[in-house]
Amino acid sequence: MTRILILGFLILSACQTKTDSTNPSSETQNAEDWQSLFDGQTMNGWRPFKNADINSWEVVDGTLHCKPFQEGAENKRGDLISEGQYENFELKLEWKISSQGNSGIMFRVSEEYDQPYATGPEYQVLDDANYPGEVKAENQSGSNYDLHAATGKTLKPVGEWNEARIFVKGDHVEHWLNGTKVTEYELNSEDWKQRVANSKWKDFPGYGTVRKGHIDLQDHGNEVWYRNIMIREL
Repeated sequence: MTRILILGFLILSACQTKTDSTNPSSETQNAEDWQSLFDGQTMNGWRPFKNADINSWEVVDGTLHCKPFQEGAENKRGDLISEGQYENFELKLEWKISSQGNSGIMFRVSEEYDQPYATGPEYQVLDDANYPGEVKAENQSGSNYDLHAATGKTLKPVGEWNEARIFVKGDHVEHWLNGTKVTEYELNSEDWKQRVANSKWKDFPGYGTVRKGHIDLQDHGNEVWYRNIMIREL
């Protein structure tokens, strides 16, 4: 009986270990594996895409804040990208959107093209409830913009913080929202190629093809906040 109990315990422990290792949101990861991409006080580690002259981002109250478009003001808009480039990684951060706001988090972004969205797949950040017009599922928060809809998600409303996680290893990508995996996909798969061919990305030959690139925070002209930006290279 003792041997049976010990054997059962070992099997259960092995199963639990396997589950943790395949769950990118597992809290069993060592804290030292994570690197901060934002110190909460300065723009260190970030710069405008292609070093453009922009004035739409600032650091305020421990956040990277994208200011809203202001009528009559000098609006120099543009995305922020990480100084570092990443291939296989897990990214986690918190975001908060304004009413009717729109933004996004892109990865493996290259500066070879004129726009970051020409290469980088996008984790959509949106005020799903109030964004003007009809928004298809593939364009709502947590989705892989225009290609894969987020499902089974719990989205916190305007003014509250949401946690995003993006897991990228080789061609495999997962989007997590507030602790739940909401979509996953395989870059360069036949399914991926077909979806791209039937989307707005069909005329962007570099879309989703870059193997190592920048993290990008999108300026869509709306107000959005990001904080606690951490990355773990795989």
